[in-house]
Amino acid sequence: MDIASQPARKKRRWPKIIGFSVLGLVIILSVIFVAANMYAKRSLPQISGEIKLEGLKDKVTVVRDEEGVPHIKAKNDHDLYMAQGYITAQDRLFQMDLSRRQASGQLSEVIGESSVEQDKFFRTFGLRRAAEASYKGYSDEMKGYLQSYADGVNTFMKEAISDNKLPVEFTLLGYEPSEWTVIDTLTIVKYMAYDLGGHWEGQVFRSYLLSEFTEEEAMDLFPAYPKEAPTVIEEGAIDWEQSFASAHIPDEFNGSNNWVISGEKSESGSALLADDPHLGLMTPSIWYQSTLQSNEQNMSGVTFAGIPGIIIGHNENIAWGITNVGPDVQDVYIEKINPDNPEQYLYNDEWIDAEIITETIKVKGQKAIDLEVMVTRHGPVISEFAHDNASDTALSLKWTALEATQDLEAIPLMNKASNWEEFDAAIEHFKAPSSNFVFAAKDGTIAYKASGNIPIRKKGESLVPVPGWNDEYEWEGYIPHNELPTLINPEEGFIATANNKIVDDSYPYHISNVWAQPYRQQRILEVLNSKETFTVEDMKALQMDIKNLQAEEFVPIFLEQLLNQKLSEKEKEAVNLLKKWDFEDDQAETAPLLFQTILLEISDVLFGEKIPDEMMDLFEGKNQVIDELIRRANEGEEGPWIDNNGGLSKVIHQALKQTIDTLSERYGDDMSKWQWGDEHKLQFSHPLSRVSPLQHIFNSRDAIPVGGSAVTVQAARRNDETGIVNHGASWRYVIDTSDFSKAYHIVGPGQSGHFKSEWYNNQFEDWVTGDYHVTTLNEPVSEDQTLSLSPN
Repeated sequence: MDIASQPARKKRRWPKIIGFSVLGLVIILSVIFVAANMYAKRSLPQISGEIKLEGLKDKVTVVRDEEGVPHIKAKNDHDLYMAQGYITAQDRLFQMDLSRRQASGQLSEVIGESSVEQDKFFRTFGLRRAAEASYKGYSDEMKGYLQSYADGVNTFMKEAISDNKLPVEFTLLGYEPSEWTVIDTLTIVKYMAYDLGGHWEGQVFRSYLLSEFTEEEAMDLFPAYPKEAPTVIEEGAIDWEQSFASAHIPDEFNGSNNWVISGEKSESGSALLADDPHLGLMTPSIWYQSTLQSNEQNMSGVTFAGIPGIIIGHNENIAWGITNVGPDVQDVYIEKINPDNPEQYLYNDEWIDAEIITETIKVKGQKAIDLEVMVTRHGPVISEFAHDNASDTALSLKWTALEATQDLEAIPLMNKASNWEEFDAAIEHFKAPSSNFVFAAKDGTIAYKASGNIPIRKKGESLVPVPGWNDEYEWEGYIPHNELPTLINPEEGFIATANNKIVDDSYPYHISNVWAQPYRQQRILEVLNSKETFTVEDMKALQMDIKNLQAEEFVPIFLEQLLNQKLSEKEKEAVNLLKKWDFEDDQAETAPLLFQTILLEISDVLFGEKIPDEMMDLFEGKNQVIDELIRRANEGEEGPWIDNNGGLSKVIHQALKQTIDTLSERYGDDMSKWQWGDEHKLQFSHPLSRVSPLQHIFNSRDAIPVGGSAVTVQAARRNDETGIVNHGASWRYVIDTSDFSKAYHIVGPGQSGHFKSEWYNNQFEDWVTGDYHVTTLNEPVSEDQTLSLSPN
């Protein structure tokens, strides 16, 4: 044997060994994948056959349509709400559990230390305490409905735990959900009010401005000039950045579009109604769509997972839509703390004992944390939730939603209403959040009403924190329901709201200092005034409209201001692209990307070196303020923030320079290849997607370019740091009331919260393209998707 050849033969054996190893690894991974896949599928809901439920009085039928929307038919309301709780839990149990934990400040119990500061914040605000106080005032009938819903949730939960079929998210986090209670539902209602805001953060920010800048600089960033001199908190009394660095601020763009058109302006001869609430875009959707029918009611629409009934939708006689009024329902009070007893505060020359509440926060893998919350007559002290504050001054919060309100009493009354008078009486119960309702009825009536508790103040307009040491700035009640803004059958033949200013200065009560930028509302009115009659398809097209009226106003100003600046060749190229732009926020165009980036850079030029990031997060209405600074400066009234940066022309030129530098670094020098969709991509993110590599499992799909922006009717607001569109039309809805049996919907990314369901992300691209599905009041025919719930 040739010994010299042996090493060569050994070398040839290595590929075989490697091949066997790789094959073995592939087999092992395949087995793991199949096993994991089978385990995940175990928790898919049963959608056919029969399930016996203890507590039902009679048989309930649940038929899921092609989009996974359950059509629940019961003989009585008790069974209807119990079945709704059961079916919603089938699809959304993990979402429901996370929602109640977030609102209650109980995330750390299952997530760990990373959620402690957020839990402290919500324990301080006390949404769950407010829910517990609210429960006592509910009617026995409504308490029964709430309990029926909770019983349905718990019945499913017990089955899932017993059969080892909990959604896989519970396994990954290593816990089982606790019993669902009526208080959980009411706490989610309170979180709805929190998420839709009330302007406390703006008051804190403006007080910070007064403390840190000249009066002229501070007032330049106010949304309105205060009628009386604001109280300035003395220097050093509040550590602004530390006090609010961990604040959990709701998205100020949480709003919506809605409109209703009379039969005179409709080709069908009956009213058309459209609604698209703008909230966070996530997996699963904030909204859960259902059709609910009993001997007493038959309605269709959406609700939040965890809340019974239909919040927005229609029945056989009426339809309604909701947007956020955004009123000033929160006031921050400056409290004087007793230097000799930090548990007392001054009120009308007396030291009053504060209520001290100990909130115990359980932390996964660690010892529980006791948080002491100080509550004054106005509400919880919010300036020290993140640390111990040794100051003699503190800030407390008074807020309508922290009062005992029975908001859900409105739901069954709305759902069963048959005309405007009944509906108006129903929404009087809806105290927080305050909402703009548009309405259409079978009899042809169209109407609008603002609802909710909006305070009447003895003094002040909720611009800045006010003295809490006397009764000078107390509330004197709320605007009476019959005096809230109302409009019925207007001559124009339509009503629209888009979080815009809803009253003129002749209205006798104060509602708000801060409104949404007006561009969505202006575009809606522009379209509704553009022709005589409209169809359902016109309503869908308007909801998908991407015309940017902000750009139409400001691009000409930018171009004019740049005329006297020496521009580089790249800057001239950008200017030419803006000149040719039709102001459509098309994802394939360069101009929208240039415009949006210039706006970001203007903010950086004006505030980047002056205001820390922690305080910028509290800068409520920043975009409106910047718009107004530019308008005034363009008219020759430059304020200090623009003047101190060299004037409007230099500010815009510097912003353009920074825009070119930023985008060139990201996408290269060829400007023709830059697209809005490069930094404007839609993604419906799952809560666990922050943990790599779980995003590949739970995110509904990879992000894709999408048109629109924060100011277009097709609301699609991006995260400015990631470019991910995470906020916009969480649900789109259109109905022609000539046929109340059906309506048109998009619930992105889909109906189900189970990542193995066919309805998990099947509406992702529908959201982008505007492809609506039809949902009927009538029970669909589907034997393989029909589930019978029977009394046990």
